[in-house]
Amino acid sequence: MERREAVTGEDPGPLIRLFGLTGGRARPQGEAFDLVAIVRTVGGSYEPADLIPEHRAVLSLCRRPTPVADVAAHLALPLNITRVILGDLRREGFITIERPRPATQTIDERIYREVLHGLRSL
Repeated sequence: MERREAVTGEDPGPLIRLFGLTGGRARPQGEAFDLVAIVRTVGGSYEPADLIPEHRAVLSLCRRPTPVADVAAHLALPLNITRVILGDLRREGFITIERPRPATQTIDERIYREVLHGLRSL
């Protein structure tokens, strides 16, 4: 490490930290999830002392349903790193990650009436 710093003058610290957070993995294990997937903490017991600070931050933040994008922003980590962390927590049973439910595509009766009225006035 010191040799690289001496040769390039760069500090590889943040890269080493991110590598350590994910064990070198770039993708989460298990089912894929996207930015709008909703993360929730699962009620249960865990020992906070056994968790890294990022895990504890996710568990605290996601007591309320939180999108993956918001978790990444809160952690101030790249999205792929956040996904690996979330995948690990899901595998351990600490969180759930659910796809958002699609919004209903129904148009209410009032809109139909307004369209019909508009067509009649033509």
